[in-house]
Amino acid sequence: MAKMTLEELRNLREAKKKEMSQRDGSAKSAKIIIGMGTCGIAAGAKDAFDAFLDELSSHDIKDAKITQTGCMGLCFSEPTVEVDVPGMPRVIYGNVDGKVARRIVREHLVGKALVSDHIFDKPAADIIK
Repeated sequence: MAKMTLEELRNLREAKKKEMSQRDGSAKSAKIIIGMGTCGIAAGAKDAFDAFLDELSSHDIKDAKITQTGCMGLCFSEPTVEVDVPGMPRVIYGNVDGKVARRIVREHLVGKALVSDHIFDKPAADIIK
């Protein structure tokens, strides 16, 4: 592996600090939770996670916390993402690849409109036996 210069190390540190700040939940109202259980990872959740980070950064959105969780129980629609934005309904999106993740940031977080062609939902608690 090639040696890095001090300047390259500093740039890498700043890039990683910026990336990690999206995971800090203090004083952030919007939440993005990505299902990264085995099924989600196999379906491409890591690519969706990276796309969310990139798109949030490109729109300079600092008021959104992005985290990961285990399986959401919707394996047929992986990767799945739960989005909770104040003043809007909490939504679970399915089949979220990098392209859809970018749409969710642009349309849901920025434009305050649901990405209706990717909305899935958990089964109601009273239906599960």
